[in-house]
Amino acid sequence: MEKPFALALHGGAGTITRALLTPEMDMAYKASLEEALSIGHHLLSTGHSALEAVEAAVVSLEDNPLFNAGRGSVFNKRGRHEMDASIMCGKTLAAGAVAGVRNVKNPIQLASQVLHHSDHVFLCMQGAEEFARKQGLVFETDEYFYTQQRYEQWQQLRDSNVYMLDHSDELKDKKFGTVGAVALDKHGNLAAATSTGGMTNKNFNRIGDTPVIGAGTYANNHTCAISCTGHGEYFIRAVVAYDISCLMEYKGLSLNQAADLVIHDKLKHMGGEGGIIAVSADGEIAMPFNSEGMYRASWVEGQAPHVAIYKD
Repeated sequence: MEKPFALALHGGAGTITRALLTPEMDMAYKASLEEALSIGHHLLSTGHSALEAVEAAVVSLEDNPLFNAGRGSVFNKRGRHEMDASIMCGKTLAAGAVAGVRNVKNPIQLASQVLHHSDHVFLCMQGAEEFARKQGLVFETDEYFYTQQRYEQWQQLRDSNVYMLDHSDELKDKKFGTVGAVALDKHGNLAAATSTGGMTNKNFNRIGDTPVIGAGTYANNHTCAISCTGHGEYFIRAVVAYDISCLMEYKGLSLNQAADLVIHDKLKHMGGEGGIIAVSADGEIAMPFNSEGMYRASWVEGQAPHVAIYKD
C-alpha cells in the first residue's frame, strides 16, 4: 500500500530578515526554493525513491549561485572553494559523505556515488576527487564557482584571521550557508542530503557538520530524516541530527517535540545557532530554527507547497 509522500528542503539559516533582503532577492530565493521543491516533488509523485528525490533537489540548489553550496560556494583563506556533502538512506542506513573537495560540480552526486559504489562512507580532498573522476562525475574550472558577491565577502576578510559563516556586508548579517533536503517516498522510505561551501575565509581545511553523519545529516526509517544548517561546530558537538532521532526512538517524542527540544533548548543553551528540516516516518514535517530566518520549503502530498524565509 502506497503512503503519502513528503519533502522538505532548506537553503541556509542565520540573520535573514525582511530589512536585509530586497524584494527582488526575496523573490529570487523563493523562486529557487520552489524550483528545487518541484523537482523533488515530481520524482516522488512518479514513484521514485526518497534517495533520488533529495539528491535531485540538492543538485538544483547546488547549481544555483544564490546558495553557499556547489556553484555558489564561498572562498576559503587561499581563495579557493572547498565543498562538503553527505547523503543517507533511511531504509538501509547506508550513507556517503565527502569533505574538502574542489572543482566537483555537484558534491552531493559524489556523496551519492560513495554511498552506491564504494565500501566506504566518508572520503575527503584529493582521494574523494580521484574517486569522482573514476565515477565519471563532472568537474568545473575555478571560474564556474566564482560569484562577485562571494568574492567581495572574501576580500573583506582575506588579510585577517577572521572567518565568517557566509559573511556579508554587516557583521550582524550572519548566514549559515548550507543546502539540504529530506524526503519520505510512497514506499515509506526516508532519505536526507546536505551540501555546503563552508565558511568564508576558512583555514586549515576546516570541516563542519554537513558531511558528518549523525551531526548534519541523518535518516532512519524507524524515526525521521534530518538535514541541518547552522554553526557547524555546535551541531557536531551536539550530534544534532542523531539526537533528534534518538529522542523519538528512545523517549517516544514526536518529531516536532524532539526537534524543538534540540534546536530551541539544548543547542541554544550551548550557544549554537541554526536550524533543521526534518520529516518523520509518518510524514510529519518539522522546520525549527533559532536564528532570525531560514530559507525553507516543504510539500506534503495532497497539500499546498509551503515556501518561507523569515520567522513570522
